[in-house]
Amino acid sequence: MLVYLILIAGLLLGLPIAFAILAAMGWFMATGEAPYHIRIVATEMFSGLGSYALLAIPLFILAGELMNESGITRRIIAFANVLVGGLRAGLAHVNIWASVIFAGLSGSAVADTSALGRVFIPEMEKHGYDRSFAAALTAASSVIGPIIPPSIPVIIYALIVSGVSVPALFLAGIIPGLMLAVFLSAYVALTVKVEHITPDPDLSGPSPREALLGGILPLLMPVFVVGSILLGVVTPTEAASFAVAYALVLGMVVYRKITLASLPRIFGDAMRDSAVILVIIAAVAAANWVLTYNRVPNMLTDWVLGAVDSQTMFLIAVILLFLFVGLFLEGIAAMLVLVPILHPIAVSLGVDPVHFGIIVIFNLMIGLITPPLGLCLFVAEGIAKVGMARLTRAILPFFLVEVLVLVILTFVPQIVTFLPRLLGF
Repeated sequence: MLVYLILIAGLLLGLPIAFAILAAMGWFMATGEAPYHIRIVATEMFSGLGSYALLAIPLFILAGELMNESGITRRIIAFANVLVGGLRAGLAHVNIWASVIFAGLSGSAVADTSALGRVFIPEMEKHGYDRSFAAALTAASSVIGPIIPPSIPVIIYALIVSGVSVPALFLAGIIPGLMLAVFLSAYVALTVKVEHITPDPDLSGPSPREALLGGILPLLMPVFVVGSILLGVVTPTEAASFAVAYALVLGMVVYRKITLASLPRIFGDAMRDSAVILVIIAAVAAANWVLTYNRVPNMLTDWVLGAVDSQTMFLIAVILLFLFVGLFLEGIAAMLVLVPILHPIAVSLGVDPVHFGIIVIFNLMIGLITPPLGLCLFVAEGIAKVGMARLTRAILPFFLVEVLVLVILTFVPQIVTFLPRLLGF
């Protein structure tokens, strides 16, 4: 019990999740009666990082940083504006669908919020949209980022769960990501009052033809990356290396926005973001070893199977659990802690592993827009400066829309599994 108290106390005191876990595990292994030593914490941390596939994480993060630095944000917005800018409340729709396009480049919700928020929040306010609404919409649509491939959470999930392929999860995320964008667009079309909104500007600058052509090169990156993985030409790690090379050529040769002098800063930012994720992975690997050694997953599985008598009840419990956990834990950390325990239970109850993976990822990404620790919420508020209370009220309807999509995906699994099965995964 004291182990959990140390973990909770560390989190409440603001200790990073990785260090809170290590503090709890360190105390347990130093004082426990079982025959293991404190040095196993370090050993298991290094073992947890000893995977070739993990190289894909820093490489995809670096590719995202390079693409952001290449000045593609305006090109993406211009491309989306041509597609949906003419709709009612067009600027709000452009915000949503720009996130869909951006998702294929960065795979990061926080990067999406930061890059697009700096353009859309002031621009939407200028044309009559409430500033808190603009910030909430930007944060809510950024959830699409880690769902549409390429996606860092998908790669981590595939590393946690043996037997679930990255290509299958990539394919499974396409329809849910597009479905979320459609539902958010429908909500905007039905609820935004356009009486006080001035005509949305032509954000593209160039002509529609030039805007469409300008978006082709950025859009080719996810096509090449995901396509090469699906065709079996490369592994996810090799595809991530290609993404970095493609982003470098685009930024330094084609658009000439990246200089040699800026590369150390870009690589440094990518290293910092990668280190945060990898330290969490290492810490959770040590914790999982201790839990497995003490048969905690087995005991919990037996208890759940005894208490839950149907797949439906289990899935409802999973939704509620992850929505609650998402309030307090970063999504990747929560995934690393809970998935090794819950995945075997899901499989034993007949839940498709790919379907369960997308449910978990979608569920935890919603946590990025829920207070008190939603990262996208903090980023959006940092740009909008409207106050967390006001932003929380503004984002509540979008949160409910995303939960509705989650419920549909959970209980209509064919939506998730259609593409993987169609292509033989």
